[in-house]
Amino acid sequence: MRSSNVNRVVIVGGGTAGWMAAAALGKLMGRNLDISLIESDQIGTVGVGEATIPLLSAFHQLLGIDERDFMRQAQVTFKLGIQFENWGAIGDKYLHGFGIVGQDCWACPFHHFWVKSVKLGNKAPLTEYLLHRHAANAGRFELDRKNGLAYAYHFDATLYAKYLRRFSEQHGVTRIEGRIVDVATSRENGGIESLTLESGRKIEGDLYLDCSGFRALLIEQALHSGYADWTHWLPCDRAIAVQTRSVGPPRPYTRSIAREAGWQWQIPLQHRVGNGLVYCSQYLSDDDARKLLLDHVDGESISEPRLIRFRTGRRLKQWNRNCVSLGLASGFLEPLESTSLYLVQSGIVRLMHFFPTRGIDQLEIDEYNRKSRLEFEYIRDFIIMHYHVTQRDDSPFWNHCRTMDIPDSLSHRLELYKRNGRIFREDFELFFDGSWSQVMTGQRLMPEGYHPIVDMMSDQELKGLLSEIRSRHAQTVSRYPSHEAFLDEYCRAENPDR
Repeated sequence: MRSSNVNRVVIVGGGTAGWMAAAALGKLMGRNLDISLIESDQIGTVGVGEATIPLLSAFHQLLGIDERDFMRQAQVTFKLGIQFENWGAIGDKYLHGFGIVGQDCWACPFHHFWVKSVKLGNKAPLTEYLLHRHAANAGRFELDRKNGLAYAYHFDATLYAKYLRRFSEQHGVTRIEGRIVDVATSRENGGIESLTLESGRKIEGDLYLDCSGFRALLIEQALHSGYADWTHWLPCDRAIAVQTRSVGPPRPYTRSIAREAGWQWQIPLQHRVGNGLVYCSQYLSDDDARKLLLDHVDGESISEPRLIRFRTGRRLKQWNRNCVSLGLASGFLEPLESTSLYLVQSGIVRLMHFFPTRGIDQLEIDEYNRKSRLEFEYIRDFIIMHYHVTQRDDSPFWNHCRTMDIPDSLSHRLELYKRNGRIFREDFELFFDGSWSQVMTGQRLMPEGYHPIVDMMSDQELKGLLSEIRSRHAQTVSRYPSHEAFLDEYCRAENPDR
């Protein structure tokens, strides 16, 4: 059974998720819809989702957003990947970069060739054959699509939301200021019927997007959609965030530094650095976490440390009746691999594929939820792997992570890799084999064997191939300007506080 046609869309909550949804719907479907967004200046946003993955640029291209303008307005720097420190063991360091590692062949990924070379005595890490690692180590950057230098962004989340608000309003989205005090549901079908603001104004819609953050005002408080709790696999449940002044040129990558009961992020922007500590309160108190973070930041603090509590997992029904949840309202996967905004973007695009123009259909809701569940679970497994594949035994937290039970889906992947380096990718899965191999080898997990096609190449030919790849990447990067110089020419903000 279908409900009536959908003409009025009400977005609850601003912030990045709300304004991303407003921007996409306003630009791509606004002529046929009445779109409004309700937010209150009295309610703050989390505002710390400042690192992204390359797919955000595709979202911007879809909307026709000018990259330079966006980068100037949101104080953006470029991101080539994430540098992980102390994850495999204390003192270890590796880059999970966005590009293609080495040179694949038709039968197997490049890491099979590298595995054989290690058995022959090669000491170079797998990422030595990644262009992004050479550029990151040198602090250089260029728009080099010819050589596959894929990139993402670091930006100020608050400035980005403001940028999208201006964009959305230019495309017909109406912003309504106000605090929601009542959510009325329909006796007939159980869906959202109307919202009442503190002023007494009543707002009605056909489709509601819940972008209210952890509160999940509609999807959970009103519709009781349920939650799959994943804290037994991802035990970190808190974060402390603080902003600091820049003390040097911005690095073209995010830093993720494993600490005794979690990990610390450093995200360089044009005008400041975003810092935070994700940790497990079972092993580290809030006061100790605050001290640990402040003891390990560079530069003067320019904001008060802010405590954020969370519970890792996902909403059981991310679309329930006439309500679709996006962002933190739909679930939370800690920001270890910068997937938060991607999940918002993916949810928006999926909604547009299933948009209920002729009425809400339960069959389509079920398919939307199935795809959303799979996507969350694939990313969940990738993040769990970072904690589980480690040799650290220096604290109760890492002992727990190293020895804990893991999902069968992840256990299966790890066993396939350990035996003969096999990596597979499922439908709807975000991370390719190069991402899995970079993290696993970076954290000291080596396969016992490799694909037999590698032995078709002589040892000398293999050595020559690897040497040529390294040399080519080094020569390519030597022609790039510094990251800071490129920013100055391409998108420097007018008055960055540096």
